[in-house]
Amino acid sequence: SSNMENDISLKFHQQLFLISEDLVTEDVAALKFLCTDLLHLSKLERVNSAADIFKLLMAQEYLNAEDTFLLAELLYRIRCHSLLEKLGYTKEKVEERLSEKGRISPYRQMLYELSENITSQMLKEIIFLLQSCLPKKWTILSALDLLTSLEKQSLLTKDNVKILEDVCMTVSPDLLETIDCYKKGKVLCCNIISSPDVHTAAELLKELGVLPSFCPTKMHKRRLQSLAAESCLLHTDENPDAKSFFCTFFFSVLQTMKSYKMDGPHRGFCLIINNVNFNSSQRKGSYKDAEQLERVFTWLGLDVRTYTDLTSGEIINLMKTWQHVQDHKDRNCFICCILSHGKSGAICGTDDRFVSIRVLTSHFTAKQCPQLAAKPKLFFIQACQGDKIQCPVYVDTDGPTPDSSSVQERVSLFESIPEEADFLLGMATVDGYVSFRHIEEGTWYIQALCSKLQLLVPRGEDILSILTQVNEDVARRNNPSGTKKQMPQPAYTLRRKFIFPIPMAPPPS
Repeated sequence: SSNMENDISLKFHQQLFLISEDLVTEDVAALKFLCTDLLHLSKLERVNSAADIFKLLMAQEYLNAEDTFLLAELLYRIRCHSLLEKLGYTKEKVEERLSEKGRISPYRQMLYELSENITSQMLKEIIFLLQSCLPKKWTILSALDLLTSLEKQSLLTKDNVKILEDVCMTVSPDLLETIDCYKKGKVLCCNIISSPDVHTAAELLKELGVLPSFCPTKMHKRRLQSLAAESCLLHTDENPDAKSFFCTFFFSVLQTMKSYKMDGPHRGFCLIINNVNFNSSQRKGSYKDAEQLERVFTWLGLDVRTYTDLTSGEIINLMKTWQHVQDHKDRNCFICCILSHGKSGAICGTDDRFVSIRVLTSHFTAKQCPQLAAKPKLFFIQACQGDKIQCPVYVDTDGPTPDSSSVQERVSLFESIPEEADFLLGMATVDGYVSFRHIEEGTWYIQALCSKLQLLVPRGEDILSILTQVNEDVARRNNPSGTKKQMPQPAYTLRRKFIFPIPMAPPPS
C-alpha cells in the first residue's frame, strides 16, 4: 500500500515537473497573479518558478494527486491548453467543470483578461496618467505589475474598479468592455440569487441576451432552465458558495458575448483566388482545396465567389473592385482565400509576378473600405514563404523554382497586415519556408483548415482557437519520406472573438 502511494506521489510530482518545465517567465507571472486571492502575497513575491507556486498550492491543500483541477483551471486561464493533457484534462472538460469547481474569482479573471489586452504603448500611457499614485521605487515591467501595485495600495478592489475605468476611458475605451462585463455580471448575479422563483430567474437570464448567443440548441436551453431553477434553490444560508457560483457563470457568459456581431441576415462575402496554371508550372491538387473551401464557407453562410488563374494585375484589380462593393455594409465580415505560389510577404500571379500581401489587405482598411469598418476581415494565404526545401515524390511545394543567383528579402508577417484593428492573416507556413501540397488531395494547410472548421464551429470555438488546432494538425503531418515538416502561422489585430454562428445543416464532409 505504501509502495503504491509512493508511486502515485512520484508520478504526480513528475507531472508537475514536466508542466513547470514548459512554462515560460510570462506564464509564471500570470500564475502568480491568478493565485493572489489564494496564497499569501509575501510568499508569492518570493516565487521564481512554476514549481514554487505548485509547492505553495500543495502546502495550502489546494493541489494534490487526487485533485488537480485548480492547476487545470490555472493552465486554462493562461491559455496553456496543450499542457492540460498532462493532467488528464482537455479544454472542454475544464470548461464543463468550471461552474462547479472553479476557484479563480471573476474579479481576478477580469483583471487578467484586461492585462492581456493592454499593449506596451497603452501601459506607458497608463503609467504616465497614474504616476502620482504609483510608488517611485516600484518597478513596473508589465500590466500585471501595475495592477498588483494598485491593489497593494487599495486603489483597486473587487468592489471598486473606478481607477481602471478612468484610465481605460482615456487610453483605450475598448478596454472598458471587460470591466463592464464584470460589473454587469455582479449586479445580475445578485438579482438572480435573490429572485423568488424560476420564472423570474429565467427572465433575468434573458436580459443578458444569453438565449440566442449562449444556447444555440434545445439541449443548451434546457441547461439554462436548469440553471434558473438552481439559482432559486441556491440562495439559501446553507449554500454560501451560491453567489460565487453564479458570479463566475455570468462573467463567463458575458465574456463569450464579447465577440463580433455575426447574427445579421447576410454573413459576408468570401473570395477564393485559385491560381493553378502558371507560365512555368502547374499547382496540381489546388482545385481540391478550392472546392473544399467553397463547400465549407457556403455551409458557414458566406456568399462565395471563386476566381481562377489571375495575373498579378488582375489580383490587384479584383481587390480594388471588392473594396468598393456597397453590399459590404449589410454584411458581418469579409473573407479572402488565396491559393498560389509565393515568397516572403507576397503571392504570385499566373504571370509569375509577385504582389505584396500588405498591398492586398490594405484595400480593406476602414479608410479605404468604410463599409467594412469595425468588421472582421480574414485572409487565408496558401503559398510558400520561402524556397529552400526540395520536393519529394507526390508532394509539391507552393513556391516558384528557386533562382540561386538571387537573395530573397524577408518580410515580417505582421508587416503584411494593416496596423489598424479587425484583421486576421492566416498563413500556411512561417516566413522563409515552403508549404506542402499533395497533387491529388490538396494542401496540408487548407485541408486542415476546412476539417477543423467543420469540427469546431459546431462546438462554438472562436477562430483563433480553431487556428491553434490547425497548427497542431499540420505540424503532425509528414511528407512520404518523413523528412519534411510545416508550421502555419496566424497574425491578427482582432479586438473581439470571431465566432461563426452554428449552421443548421450538418458539415459538408
